[in-house]
Amino acid sequence: MHIVVNTRLLIENKLEGMGWFTYQTLKFITTTNPDIKFTFLFDRPFSNDFIFAKNITGIKIGFPARHPVLYYLWFQFSVKKALKKLKPDLFLSPDGFLCIGARCKQLPVIHDINFFHHPNDSKWLTAKYYNYFFPKFAKEAARIVTVSEYSKNDIAKNYKIDKNKIDVVYNGINNFFKPLTDEEKIETKRKFSNFEDYFVYVGSLHPRKNIFNLIKAFAIFKTKTDSKLKLVLAGPNYWGMEKINSLILELKISEEVVFTGRLPNNDLAKVLGGALCLTYIPYYEGFGIPLVEAMQCQMPIITSNVTSLPEVAGNAAILVNPYNVKEIADAMEIVAFDSAKTKQLIENGKQRKNEFSWEKSGELLMRSILKTIKNL
Repeated sequence: MHIVVNTRLLIENKLEGMGWFTYQTLKFITTTNPDIKFTFLFDRPFSNDFIFAKNITGIKIGFPARHPVLYYLWFQFSVKKALKKLKPDLFLSPDGFLCIGARCKQLPVIHDINFFHHPNDSKWLTAKYYNYFFPKFAKEAARIVTVSEYSKNDIAKNYKIDKNKIDVVYNGINNFFKPLTDEEKIETKRKFSNFEDYFVYVGSLHPRKNIFNLIKAFAIFKTKTDSKLKLVLAGPNYWGMEKINSLILELKISEEVVFTGRLPNNDLAKVLGGALCLTYIPYYEGFGIPLVEAMQCQMPIITSNVTSLPEVAGNAAILVNPYNVKEIADAMEIVAFDSAKTKQLIENGKQRKNEFSWEKSGELLMRSILKTIKNL
């Protein structure tokens, strides 16, 4: 059996949500299935750290595909040419992109379709590309994998796909996330928040992550409580940062909001583990990996009551309307001052996190691969 995989998101020191899904599931699948041949297709020079086992061949083809025009050229020409030559049993694409008209079975992982519901959250050409091609990818696919029951239903409804054709594979939890000692928490607060307790957001500062309303709610919380708590935004900047900075200046909380930028894994784990609470309130999410990472760190959570987030958070979070800044601020106040509620959320998270692991994710993805190849 020969499986060719799109591994363009495996970029050294730059793994994010879909990149971690790609890395962790492929590491599990390739090392536990030594009799299967894998070919990884990269769009740039790659690290040997991504060649997890002897049954993997890594190939760089084409050029870095990080723009809609380059997406098209890479998948519809470079990848399609490679598939024609390699003649695999399956083309697996963990970021959802496929080759239209390729002469092999194709299995995409479509994590979500935020671009369908909120096209203005992406650059104009990117949104146009996604909304033109992803319905075609969904039709082209032999099967589809997604990361939550919410996304399964969303894809089925809006792309007119039979639900029986869609498999759910939850994300897992990276093992570098863990509870911190008291000494580690003090050191983390010294480094990132001037020794003050803080709320934390983890992830890219992308429009759909609802950073505007998070900042507005934090300003309300600060005004109402006169608390010294800070807000730490831990993740790489995205387009639109000028508006975020303008809002912070307008609300006069420049000294209270900390931007860390992209962090190494260990620092990211410490920033999350050292916080008072994870405040993660996107208005659309296919899964929400920071939720399970916070559970692993024994952290209470405030998250949105929409899309996949209640499904993932379960009873380990205070659920809020992401459009209601007062409700978000009230939840912050509960976490800051109601220790009994906070302790209960942490205990619930300790149980809830057991539903998620990369081993489970790998097993379920492998099951979907076999179903696809065998036409089950």
